[in-house]
Amino acid sequence: MILLECKELTKKYGNRTALSNINLQIESGHIIGLLGPNGSGKTTLIKLINGLLEPDSGTVCINGKPVGVESKSVISYLPDHTYLNGSMRVRDIMDFFDDFYEDFDSMRAYDMLAKLQINPNHKLKTLSKGTQEKVQLILVMSRRARLYILDEPIAGVDPAARDYILGTILSNYEETASILISTHLISDIENILDEVIFIQNGMLRTHASVDDLRQKEHKSIDTIFREVFKC
Repeated sequence: MILLECKELTKKYGNRTALSNINLQIESGHIIGLLGPNGSGKTTLIKLINGLLEPDSGTVCINGKPVGVESKSVISYLPDHTYLNGSMRVRDIMDFFDDFYEDFDSMRAYDMLAKLQINPNHKLKTLSKGTQEKVQLILVMSRRARLYILDEPIAGVDPAARDYILGTILSNYEETASILISTHLISDIENILDEVIFIQNGMLRTHASVDDLRQKEHKSIDTIFREVFKC
């Protein structure tokens, strides 16, 4: 089943074209890496999918319907920066999500907090940057969404925390859902990916199965990425 479809999607900022005629389909039940160098258009694409930007031309559909109120109810989005109120206690933030999202599983959220030994009575701003990012990820992955969109979920955390975060992602999403992960730390995530999307200069370079790409090139995804983008 096609979960996300972009047709001729174009976005400009003044005279600069951030995305140019993107045609893309994502089906249910896959983990997809959205990969490209800084400024390639990854975050712009993510914001368009989430309805945070309007395209200049083209369309984005979720479950066959244009981005709107209905699509927001099935997308769980982790931005690349914190948006939570640091003066709130973790418990209060959990309550807010529970009230706001019908699909929020508070039992799952508190279980993850306990496993990480995060005290829900602490104010967010008193926690380390890495722990704040874990709280934000817990909130996102505690929704029973259809599409999880994670923008740089493992940036700025130590390797042990990355392992936990990836484990959390794998163990807490629905089998019929898909996850779109934007990252530049490809070697850390390529083992969990089913597909990759390469974007360069606002254009779609590749959308392929990880297994097919490895078999064709006889190289890791990280190596292929470095060769394509001359990193």
